[in-house]
Amino acid sequence: MVWTKDMNSGAQQIPAVELIGATKRYGALRAADSVSLRVEAGEFFTILGSSGSGKTTTLRLIGGFELPDEGRVLINGRDVSKDPAHRRNVHTVFQDYALFPHLTVYENIAFACHLKGVRGGALRERISNALDLVQLGGYEKRKPSELSGGQQQRVALARAIVDRPAVLLLDEPLSALDAKIRGEVREELKLLQRNTGLTFVYVTHDQEEALTMSDRVAVMRGGRVLQIGSPIEIYERPADLFVASFIGKANFLSGTLRAVEADRGTVETAVGRVEGCLAAAASVGAAVSIMIRPENLRLRREADSAPRAVIRQASYLGHGTEYLLHSGELVFRCLELRRRGSTPLREGVEIGYEWNWDEALIFAADGGGP
Repeated sequence: MVWTKDMNSGAQQIPAVELIGATKRYGALRAADSVSLRVEAGEFFTILGSSGSGKTTTLRLIGGFELPDEGRVLINGRDVSKDPAHRRNVHTVFQDYALFPHLTVYENIAFACHLKGVRGGALRERISNALDLVQLGGYEKRKPSELSGGQQQRVALARAIVDRPAVLLLDEPLSALDAKIRGEVREELKLLQRNTGLTFVYVTHDQEEALTMSDRVAVMRGGRVLQIGSPIEIYERPADLFVASFIGKANFLSGTLRAVEADRGTVETAVGRVEGCLAAAASVGAAVSIMIRPENLRLRREADSAPRAVIRQASYLGHGTEYLLHSGELVFRCLELRRRGSTPLREGVEIGYEWNWDEALIFAADGGGP
């Protein structure tokens, strides 16, 4: 662990990775646009975004596969902005694993160590430890073609961690795996990071991966970082309307802000006046959008409850039932967790619905929506 002394705040840990206004252009396109972020040592940090958001370009700037046109890239406090990939103590796990098909598992993992001059007993010990960490002890003599997709992914991980790089970069490493194997490897990958204490910078478009694996998440769009925070912060307190709509499922209700009291707002909507929590400052009379997560929308069986909706679709999920509700011209999703012995409501039934005001977020209508 590396420490530096700040005369005002005492000892501060130097970040494993820091980008300061990093910009990468391809012609007129700013694939990474003044990206600033800080990854702490030993952190599982995920860069999340859709295709074209700039997440992979940002990863390549960290790895040295691209050099910034502006700004700086620091690894463990050292400016590596102009250094090529081989001069950075960083390893990358790619989507396609990039294993050598003619080499055995042992030889694939040894490749990185050979480049650094590690031989003999030290090499064998490192490879044995790496294989144990990825649960592939006994597979040393197999070729990649003799392994499943999940096992090939583990070999790629073992090769990347065998000489303990300062930072491990992972570029959508689970995208080629089927759903069941992807879930298993995801759990193993998180455990691997905890057991090794290595710094992981993980790129994905998969929200579930980002939320379940990460210490912190950076959400990107159009080459820019929109929000950085813990999975809970990103999901429950999105910075703007785009992040709110991009992360998880949500219902959105348009209206006009009619009253404000502290952080509580009253909004005139198509279903009447409703209340929510102001996600950011907004003026009375402004056009706004209210976000309500499906799990925060509650169904009311009472006949006199209002507003009312008709269940148009009921999807049984095992752990609960997701309902598609039509309230006039509005459509809402509601997730009701299953209770033992309970029976899902039938399609066509009229039902009331409600939410707690502090579980609905109010955003300005022009606040970066999809």
